[in-house]
Amino acid sequence: MKRVLALYMLVTTAALSPARAEMTVEAARSTVAPFYKALNAAFAPQSADLIRQATAPDWTSCRENDVCSGRDEVIAGVAARLKSVPDLTWQIKDVAVAGNQVTVRGEATGKPAGPFMGAAYSGKSFKVMSIDIHTIENGRMVRSYHVEDWIGAVRQLSTE
Repeated sequence: MKRVLALYMLVTTAALSPARAEMTVEAARSTVAPFYKALNAAFAPQSADLIRQATAPDWTSCRENDVCSGRDEVIAGVAARLKSVPDLTWQIKDVAVAGNQVTVRGEATGKPAGPFMGAAYSGKSFKVMSIDIHTIENGRMVRSYHVEDWIGAVRQLSTE
């Protein structure tokens, strides 16, 4: 009986451990919010610090199966994007949580200051959707997979 009780206590304690508890949507949103704030032109001067706040030092961001970048490379890419789209706004639209994975449906809008991803400057704006899956450990993003509809942005900028 003592063995059964000890095993029950061990399993119950492990199941209720905060490290194993599923994140709430509110906690997940709070964890990833600095990263999405960093993608907004209004916060361009703080962008690098906001990304560092939300990510682990060895965070990896993958945009294709085998095309991944480290934190410093992403920070440089975000800075370049914010310069090319000086009014870029990125919003979190939906957040879903499964264990330590956070899925975010986002929306980006902006008007490029010049040619953009092969599209000639048209003075037009774009609006695109993004889907990101972030793995969270110890309150920070450690790995992200993301897809943005940049082809849709180019199409919007190129149409008459």
